[in-house]
Amino acid sequence: MTTITSTSTVTLSDRQHPTISTLANRIQAAWSNYLDLQPYAMPEDLGYVEGVLEGEKLVINNQCYQTRTFRKLHLELAQIGNSLDILHCVMFPRPEFDLPIFGADLVAGRGQLAMAIADLSPVRDNQQLPGEYQQHLEELPSFDFRHCRHFPEWADIFSDFCLFVRPDGEQEETAFVDTIDRYLAFHCQQAKAAQPVDSDRRKAIMVAHQHYCAQQLRNDKTRRVLEKAFGDAWAERYMTTVLFDVPLGVPMGKAKMP
Repeated sequence: MTTITSTSTVTLSDRQHPTISTLANRIQAAWSNYLDLQPYAMPEDLGYVEGVLEGEKLVINNQCYQTRTFRKLHLELAQIGNSLDILHCVMFPRPEFDLPIFGADLVAGRGQLAMAIADLSPVRDNQQLPGEYQQHLEELPSFDFRHCRHFPEWADIFSDFCLFVRPDGEQEETAFVDTIDRYLAFHCQQAKAAQPVDSDRRKAIMVAHQHYCAQQLRNDKTRRVLEKAFGDAWAERYMTTVLFDVPLGVPMGKAKMP
């Protein structure tokens, strides 16, 4: 079992917005507590990256793991000078398991959270979550955030339980992190008990995963930042290799390399 430890990640997290640091720690704790983590092979030049964007230092640190049910667990922390802190997380299930795709993103600018999103995205044709997820999420404590964000036009990949807000103050920031904590705990428990599906269902799940990645790759804001700092070719490689690589159903122990 792999224990999550990374000096560079801890150091970067400690410099970021407190809510981002807290969420990074919660994600790492959930993965360590519930899952049997194994290393995930990434290109060495993309694990930790430094660059310059408009005169400010840009740092990106990635942690990736795999398990029996997840082909890739990805946590990215990024910082641009003193102006922008970013957390990005996606848990990609293996296509042979009928599990939603967990995703979360937080962006803080000038010390304030500007955007926070978290969801368990369905991988079924009817865009519905499995029944046990539906019931559990309906029963979770609700919180009324004051500032809900508008979804982009490509956002057909999200569930009815997607949180997309601008947290206003410490109480809302805590409520957002606590909600993600509950999502993660339940999701990891379901993953541990999951059994493989038949070949027809697996093909449908792979199509859903490919659609999820294709839609996320339409996020022009992320692409523009990476292009400005590292160039178009590097940004394309990073987005399609590290952020949203298309699943190939690679067996355990043979994580996909570009």
